[in-house]
Amino acid sequence: MQVQKPYRILLYYKYVKLDNYEEYAAEHLQYCKEHGLKGRIIVAPEGLNGTVSGTVEQTEAYMDYVRSDPRFADIWFKIDEADEHAFKKMYVRAKKELVTWRLQDDHDPTELTGKYLNPKEFYEMMQREDVVILDGRNYYEYDLGHFRGAIRPEVESSREFPEWIRENKDMFKDKKVLTYCTGGIRCEKLTGILMKEGLEDVYQLHGGIVTYGKDPEIKGRLWDGKCYVFDERISVPINQTEEDVVISRCYYCGKPEDRYVNCANPFCNKQHFCCPECEVTYKRSCSDECREHPRNRYVEEEQAKLQTVADE
Repeated sequence: MQVQKPYRILLYYKYVKLDNYEEYAAEHLQYCKEHGLKGRIIVAPEGLNGTVSGTVEQTEAYMDYVRSDPRFADIWFKIDEADEHAFKKMYVRAKKELVTWRLQDDHDPTELTGKYLNPKEFYEMMQREDVVILDGRNYYEYDLGHFRGAIRPEVESSREFPEWIRENKDMFKDKKVLTYCTGGIRCEKLTGILMKEGLEDVYQLHGGIVTYGKDPEIKGRLWDGKCYVFDERISVPINQTEEDVVISRCYYCGKPEDRYVNCANPFCNKQHFCCPECEVTYKRSCSDECREHPRNRYVEEEQAKLQTVADE
């Protein structure tokens, strides 16, 4: 019998009109701090988007708290078990958008969005010949893991998607377009953007990659690599079958590696794949310049370890 882990990580969003979003954000932050939750939450005039961690009891109380507001009575929480907090602090930000699209012609995803597909429907449709699978995330998320055959978007942020779609619209012509992202929120508007470009058969994976990986029948099939998440875990497994593979490679030596690190130069922070051996050899730095930087964090960490040993 599997023992329940002591912590949970909640991932959720809901598009709904919030006239008092700044006031709601302040109240939300106060509640989370008082109840020991940690995470990142965005509150905007168009709704709520967040991921938080806490004990089972804390997260149960939090879900009840959110759903006690009639506007969020039916919000969908995706739940992961964990051994500890997935965040170091608690942030609640009041912003103009839940996802930073900065669209000149914005739209309400409760009125214009692609058709939802559950994991089984998405799995079956991916195998058709008349479909194009579009990853709705950033390139560095794709490089860690993606659905087999999915298009790698050459974008660093969501706001670059509209132009990228316009420049590459021909690849979607006369095709069914399947989109996916981590938890589903980016596809809510991404599919609308595609539809406004004249594409008619546009679909989205309902609940995102994290929901797909938990489906007991599909078991994450046709997913290669891991899924990038925006917390201390950095990545989570999706494919629960013997097909599970590592698709990314160490930035330095080229061997299979799905361990993401930030460059040790605090003014660079470039995320790259790095095996433990190369981390030592190259001081977790993506270039000679970063290795020699006077504020190199890897060097500072090693010096601190040596000092601790000397003090003992």
